[in-house]
Amino acid sequence: MYYCKNCGEPYMSDEAVLCVKCGAGKGLGTNYCHNCGKPVTPETTVCLSCGVPCYTPVNNNANADAKSKIAAGLLGIFLGCFGVHNFYLGYTTKAVIQLVLTLATCGIGAAVSGVWGLVEGILILTGSINVDGKGLPLCE
Repeated sequence: MYYCKNCGEPYMSDEAVLCVKCGAGKGLGTNYCHNCGKPVTPETTVCLSCGVPCYTPVNNNANADAKSKIAAGLLGIFLGCFGVHNFYLGYTTKAVIQLVLTLATCGIGAAVSGVWGLVEGILILTGSINVDGKGLPLCE
């Protein structure tokens, strides 16, 4: 079992990416041990209750699976008509719709999906769209 490092609640499944109680991404936080759920201080390197290492990243938003906000925004602006930014972020259904709209109309629909991609690219860069398809926050 894995516990939320932000609030100490146990995750419902191993596949969970967000805590259902506080909404923190899996592995984010410094208040609780991920192994036993007991309170720890941010400076703690080893949990005194269970002995498991409590490594805290320098950037609390650091996540190995986090997608780049800048990359997604630029992909949306320059390649949005093909849905590349949505493929990158994991919004596969939306990406396929954009791709089919462009290709099935022999490029005529590219204007529509291009504007759609441009708007989404700008929304990503301004922070209005700030999570990927798994619900993980985008990194800078």
